[in-house]
Order: sequence, then C-alpha cells, then structure tokens
Amino acid sequence: MSHNLTTALLAIALVPVILPARWTQAHALPIMYHRMTRILASLAAVVALMLALGGCALPPAPEIPSSVRFEAEQTLHPGDTLKIAFPAAPSLDTTQQIRRDGKLNLPVIGEVKAADRTPADLQAELRQSYSKQLLSSDVTVTVVSAPFTVFVTGAVLRPGKITPDRTITALEAVMEAGGFDSAKANPSAVVVIRTNQHQTQRIILDLKAVIEGRQTAPFYLESYDIIVVPEKFSFF
Repeated sequence: MSHNLTTALLAIALVPVILPARWTQAHALPIMYHRMTRILASLAAVVALMLALGGCALPPAPEIPSSVRFEAEQTLHPGDTLKIAFPAAPSLDTTQQIRRDGKLNLPVIGEVKAADRTPADLQAELRQSYSKQLLSSDVTVTVVSAPFTVFVTGAVLRPGKITPDRTITALEAVMEAGGFDSAKANPSAVVVIRTNQHQTQRIILDLKAVIEGRQTAPFYLESYDIIVVPEKFSFF
C-alpha cells in the first residue's frame, strides 16, 4: 500500500474524532453516520495492523527459471507410439511403440534410443543416420499416442485421475478436470509436482497468462505429474 493511500485512509478514519461534539450526539446522529464511522474505524485498525507488520505488500513470488516453466516440445517416453515416415522411400515407413528400454528398431539402421528425447531431437538424429543410406534423408517423426496418467487436484470442478491417450499440456489437463472453479481458483500460480530419479520438483505455471495469450509456449506434462490448482488469497 502506498504512503499516500495509507495517510488518506487514516485521515478519513479520524473524521469522527475531529467533528464537533454537538454533531456526535446520539439524538442528532443519522443511522448512516453510525455505520460509516464503524466501517472507517475498522479500516483504520486494519491499516494500523498492516503498518505495524511492516506494510501490506505481499512477499514476492519465488523466482522460477523460465527454462523450467514451459517446455517448447514434449518428451518421449516408453509406451509412446511414433509414426516415422520417409517421404522419398515410403516402403520404410513404420509405426512403432517405444519399448520399455526406451528404444525403437528401425529399418536399415537398427536400434535407436527414443525415450527421454523430443520428437525434434529424434528426427534430427534419424536424418543424419539415414543420410548415408538414402539419396534423400528426409524423415518425419509424429507422436501417434502417448498414454499416461496425471492427477489434478485443488480448485477444479472434477479433481482426480486423468488417463489421456496422448501427451497433453497442463491447461488441457485442467480442462479435462472440468476447468477452473471460477469462484476459488488462482490460475496464475498452478503447481506441477513432478518426480524424476527419486527427486521431487515443483514447477509454477501462470496458466492465466496462457488463457489471455500472454504466454504461448505450451507446458507438456509427464506421466504421473500432479497438477495442483491453488485457491485465491483473500483477506476476508
């Protein structure tokens, strides 16, 4: 709260104190004046408490590196089904599911690690690998399906487990859970809890910025992510 606003509120709250005594006699005091003085006195008490605590400004949100807020592209996992197409050699086209060991078995070049990479990374490696085998090494990698489980809780209409048949974004998961509870949800501070290699990571997402178009890079979820939609903060 600014210094000027604090001063103004305190000045208004003191109006009943500085008015002439004859104006404050019970038989001459309107009901509206009684109500206003009670409201202003309460407001003055709140302001005084805030000043005693060092101001009413909320502590700044923790800084989260932008690199962990949004990922430009999804990560592949075992169980994902990929379509790998060769425009110049359609006979090599294949649709495969990434094995538990994270690999694919492709024509001509054999086994390739696909898990824990983005489709773009895999596509670039395949183009390089096939450049020595084919006259045209153009290769495209498309995710056909990516079955996994995520959980959505907090201020949404239908909290619970979601089992989509493809990789989805955090905002899509919230929509699958019925959307934000408009009376309670704070979409500016959605938390994704992710466990990798026995470590838990908390990622803060501003999904309000996504809805309003101020943030355009999607954040893709990973299997067993937990999305927590917090409630709005209120003094009353």
